[in-house]
Amino acid sequence: MEEKANCLSKLPLPLCRVLIFGNGGSGKTWLATRMGEALGHHPIHLDDVHWEPGRYGIARDRQVVDDDVCRIAAQDVWLIEGVYGRLASLAITRATTLIFLDIADDVCLENIRHRGLQGGGSVASFEELLHWVAGYRFRHNNWNSFEAHDRMFSAFEGPKHRLDCRDSVNAYLASLSP
Repeated sequence: MEEKANCLSKLPLPLCRVLIFGNGGSGKTWLATRMGEALGHHPIHLDDVHWEPGRYGIARDRQVVDDDVCRIAAQDVWLIEGVYGRLASLAITRATTLIFLDIADDVCLENIRHRGLQGGGSVASFEELLHWVAGYRFRHNNWNSFEAHDRMFSAFEGPKHRLDCRDSVNAYLASLSP
């Protein structure tokens, strides 16, 4: 049977299980929200899986998070987005399409500044986030880095898209419209 009859006869096979990753502020949530609208299902935000509900900054138990990601990845249809390379690695073997938002760091930082404080965060935690996002291409041996995302993208053998600017993201979205 062809992959659950093309994901319940609704979606083309490559769009059954989409995994989106990239730096903080790269537009993962924005893209996933619009793709979810176009594809007719809600995106899974790895931030919501990783952090305690309503308490960004307080991580959930690692084994519980891993189990949740594996349970989500086992489903027939999903759209997962997040910066967490280790969590993405738990789902990537089931992904039918991979999207790497390889957006310039200055654009990511501007996007973070534009959206401002979120989730009840403090000014200090916001500054830490900006510093963390700015270090994306310089972190090594870290799942949440350009190095790790690039390695996962390169190794993925299915349909994949490396989108490097807002125009390429918009063009990809437009390609999903009938």
